[in-house]
Amino acid sequence: MNTFFLSNNEEEMEFMPIIPLNEDGEGQEEEKIPEELALLPLRNTVLFPGVVLPITVGRDKSIKAVNDAYKTDKMIGVVAQKDSNVEEPGVADLTDVGTVAKIVKLIKMPDGGTTIIIQGRRRFKIKAILTEDPYFKASYELLEDQLDENDSEFDAYVSSIKDLAGQIIQLSPNIPSEASIILKNIENAPFLIHFVSSNLNSDLKEKQQLLEINNLRIRAELLMKLLQVELQLAELKNKINNKTKADLDKQQREYFLQQQMKSIKEELGGDSNDREIKEMQRKAELKKWPDAAKDLFGKGIEKLERMHPSTPDYSVVYNHLDLMLDLPWNEYTLDSYDLKKAKTVLDGDHYGMDRIKDRILEYLAVLKLKGDMKSPILCFVGPPGIGKTSLGRSIANAIGRKYARLSLGGLHDESEIRGHRKTYIGAMAGRILQTIRKVKSSNPVMILDEIDKIGNDFRGDPASALLEVLDPEQNSTFYDNYLELEYDLSKVLFIATANNINNVPMALRDRLEVIDLSGYSVEEKIEIAKRHLIPKQKDAHGLKDSKFTFANKVIEKVVANYTRESGVRELDRQFAAIMRSLAKDVATGVKVEGAVSEQRVEKALGKTRYSNEIYKTGNPPGVSVGLAWTYVGGDILFIESSLSEGKGELKLTGNLGNVMKESAVTALSYLQANAGQYKIDPKLFRDRNIHVHVPEGAVPKDGPSAGITMLTALTSAYTGRRVRPYLAMTGEITLRGQVLPVGGIKEKILAAKRAGIKEIILCWQNEKDINDINPDYIKGLKFHYVKEMNQVLETALLKR
Repeated sequence: MNTFFLSNNEEEMEFMPIIPLNEDGEGQEEEKIPEELALLPLRNTVLFPGVVLPITVGRDKSIKAVNDAYKTDKMIGVVAQKDSNVEEPGVADLTDVGTVAKIVKLIKMPDGGTTIIIQGRRRFKIKAILTEDPYFKASYELLEDQLDENDSEFDAYVSSIKDLAGQIIQLSPNIPSEASIILKNIENAPFLIHFVSSNLNSDLKEKQQLLEINNLRIRAELLMKLLQVELQLAELKNKINNKTKADLDKQQREYFLQQQMKSIKEELGGDSNDREIKEMQRKAELKKWPDAAKDLFGKGIEKLERMHPSTPDYSVVYNHLDLMLDLPWNEYTLDSYDLKKAKTVLDGDHYGMDRIKDRILEYLAVLKLKGDMKSPILCFVGPPGIGKTSLGRSIANAIGRKYARLSLGGLHDESEIRGHRKTYIGAMAGRILQTIRKVKSSNPVMILDEIDKIGNDFRGDPASALLEVLDPEQNSTFYDNYLELEYDLSKVLFIATANNINNVPMALRDRLEVIDLSGYSVEEKIEIAKRHLIPKQKDAHGLKDSKFTFANKVIEKVVANYTRESGVRELDRQFAAIMRSLAKDVATGVKVEGAVSEQRVEKALGKTRYSNEIYKTGNPPGVSVGLAWTYVGGDILFIESSLSEGKGELKLTGNLGNVMKESAVTALSYLQANAGQYKIDPKLFRDRNIHVHVPEGAVPKDGPSAGITMLTALTSAYTGRRVRPYLAMTGEITLRGQVLPVGGIKEKILAAKRAGIKEIILCWQNEKDINDINPDYIKGLKFHYVKEMNQVLETALLKR
């Protein structure tokens, strides 16, 4: 037979009959095979003897090998790649056994590529790769097929292979029926095995294994196993296809019956969904919505009237119209312009926070005078537990608006803000519109909680979606994908909260009016505990009628010895623990004294957790105390340094960030440059290693504010002069010897006060931050304002 059949796409046909130009292989013996074979590596393909294959050649090496072979004896060695993903295979990427092939035809394609038609001749095994450039050339040995004479099992295998292959063809609708006829007419047993092997859907390794087996009976046995697997797969596919067809027929039948039922019900006088539609139309007449919304609702109702309630699209259209009816289009609550009342509400709910309360009152004043204004986007930034979220509720109460809270922590999907398109299954409006729908007002106070903890991944960037929401110039025409209409958000008073403003993207931060909320001093915490926490916990634990009280000294003990925080959340938990202990006494009949004593607190809470003794002990040379800012408030940290024999190396430990490491390097460079001024022997920098460590190594630390603390610790280690006790410091340093200002001053100062520090060194430019703190909260602290490093060392180090 001098014909062959090709498939356009190997995925479209499960079985590709490819017939040799000469089935019996006549004339093969006369063809001389060269002693050295050019090799053609193939991806995902194994060529068997006698089989004809069309191959598109793309690699430069392969094109060169094919052209050279075609010009000479037209013989080429075809081998399979071990890994089809390798673009430029090396010697190690080629299989050892392949097929000598004759290039029957070489066709130059219009796109510049080369297509060849090759026919397998003999199996061979590579003995050695002779050259790799310009293409692979190898020495080889031809492999002979082995078969025992009068092997009856082999004939049975060949017959079974024909039958199995025929069954697969019958079960596969994509294979032409002629393939079965061609298969039956193949009389050459070895070629039958090669032909069927070539068209298996098995993977490359299994086909290569078939090619490498010398014994024909063993090769036929393995082919039988692979065909049985393929037959099972074909039967399963056929079963699934028949089931799918039956399901589709059932759906079409049900749809036809439903349409008939709809017609019958219309003849009988309507259906229950008519009542739903009429109720919607009645509600729509009472809505004060824009023309665009009115038109869209009218089209939706018309579409709903034409649908049957059991169709899938009915619920989609119905839910969309239901959302439109529930949204408070142009429905606003009246703002209260009583500034005195507003101030009373804010003062009653929160102690302190004067700056924020003034900002709210300013907003109300402008609103009262102008009557309307685009709401600003406020962002409260501060440590956890200081009342950022609850302040939003107080603002809503103060101005008489509805209150809504939207938690953004961990939000990853942009559609949570903008909504999903209606084409998706389970689509819904974004959380902004859902919240407005719930509060039934278009001008609520909406808290966007934890805006600094929004995620960002393959589902989109919610922070970018918030840009439109939080821009007063754009949010009057906010577009929700589900609503498919613009909605006016300009009257909503958005208030964002964050622990760390640096985690908010710059474009979003630009739209926010950032208001910093610093932590509470001990005095403020005592007042908050007396006014809010203790009454709340007494009520929560059934002790509202009990007459016991807490003295300021007892509250201060709880604050100082059992909490280390900027806010009051942990303090609230400690008072809850005390109330549980007192509630137990009351319930068991034990008399509760009128004033809760320090001993009673210690009985409820256990031994004190925190102590300031560590800061009061004298430190050896090389140790200084710094002030740090974290997102949970201020903190105290030690910086330790020590000298050892070595070659002047600097070692830094304590889980330090890059900026903090650079501060240590800068401090050491400054000391080396000014060694004479501080009476340090320059040899020390060459003969001693210096190790700087910041304790609590499990906690990451970074930032420039430890610069002067690093410098003081290093100078103390090199000079042997101890650092003044009860002294802490914070400030950035430069290589020229200047001290620069840093942030988080109030948090750091309050942390120093809690720790029992008495003196603090700061940059002179930070004096304005100290002036903003209530003088009562920093009573007993002495501040040293410096401009240069030598002033720091002069103040911090004791004389020898």
